[in-house]
Amino acid sequence: MLSLVLASTSPYRKQLLNKLGLPFIQDSPNIDETAYEKESASTLVERLAKEKAFALTENHPNSLIIGSDQVATFDGRIIGKPHTKDNAQKQLNRFSGQKITFYTGLAVHNSATGETKSLVESFVVHFRDLTEQEIIHYIEREQPLDCAGSFKAEGLGITLFTHLEGRDPNTLIGLPLIALCDLLIAFGHSPL
Repeated sequence: MLSLVLASTSPYRKQLLNKLGLPFIQDSPNIDETAYEKESASTLVERLAKEKAFALTENHPNSLIIGSDQVATFDGRIIGKPHTKDNAQKQLNRFSGQKITFYTGLAVHNSATGETKSLVESFVVHFRDLTEQEIIHYIEREQPLDCAGSFKAEGLGITLFTHLEGRDPNTLIGLPLIALCDLLIAFGHSPL
């Protein structure tokens, strides 16, 4: 049987993949994640998911290598991680009463055969109208400075929303497990 490799150092993706109960190792793909000029969010995340998986081919022969990448968009533009409290506050002020869309690229690469399957999942988050005080308290409590959109949906971030749209809530955290199961099954590697 092929080994399973997660091409990511993200603790969030590791935690999600653990839900499937499959043994896997985690390794850093160390790729350039710069977007190409005029590259759409969807094209970007699928390309990067593939590149992450391909980057570990030599180090992990006879493996199914999982690559994933995610960006968030607001008004058609890619938004990044805030990195500072001030930037997080500005982002959440802009998102109040609005919606943002997350695009998550997923690729599974069979390093033994060279075959790759990939897809993009989208997920829409609708924010409720937020007060300045709620935003400040949220940022202080959760410190979402390394998260696109300035929130952690797996924590208190859920309190910021009116509703969510998407096939799999795990997509929002960075690894669409329903789609991943589909791809693993297509490679004959069922979690069950």
